[in-house]
Amino acid sequence: MNLPNSITLTRLVMVLIFTVTLAVGDTASSAAAESAPLTTWFAPLSLPACIALWVFITGAISDFLDGHLARKYGLVTNLGKLLDPLADKILVCAAFVYLSSVDMCPFWVTILILFREFLVTGLRQLAALKGEAMAADLTGKWKTGLQLGFCIACLFHLAYGGNAPQPLRFLSIGDGGVWCRAFFLWGSVLLTAWSGLHYLVRGRKLLHG
Repeated sequence: MNLPNSITLTRLVMVLIFTVTLAVGDTASSAAAESAPLTTWFAPLSLPACIALWVFITGAISDFLDGHLARKYGLVTNLGKLLDPLADKILVCAAFVYLSSVDMCPFWVTILILFREFLVTGLRQLAALKGEAMAADLTGKWKTGLQLGFCIACLFHLAYGGNAPQPLRFLSIGDGGVWCRAFFLWGSVLLTAWSGLHYLVRGRKLLHG
């Protein structure tokens, strides 16, 4: 078990911590967060949401780190190729399902994201069975970045409220926070749909076969 694969497995554990924390915790609603008193890094509005936020951020960083280390030091393995995108998808999808449950994300957006991820995973499996590879494209990477940005902005809002501490207050407070979350959300929706169609076009021969 090399270092990149160990980081990937750790991210899967983070997904468990993330979901359990939000499931058992009494997180603040977005409405309550808007009128919450001033918070600090050490006294968030909602401790469960704060824990989930920083676990999610750590998981997002680890997603970049394990791939970078694997490519830089020649540690790419079949296990890593399987687990790395899987861990990333599970983390993001878990966050979107939760955010839909607290009315911070439309359910149809979460369904679109889940559908796209299942579609791409299925196409890649078909390609692998035929000895081909479907590498991630630039659109997919931008899509992932916007999805992560939206999840982090929403979790930050739930954790720290409308009067979040600096320097990331723009993610949460007032109209600035609303516009920030809207940009990440609709940008990710657009790129999710576009990249899904792009993969579908690339894999049409696999589907036909």
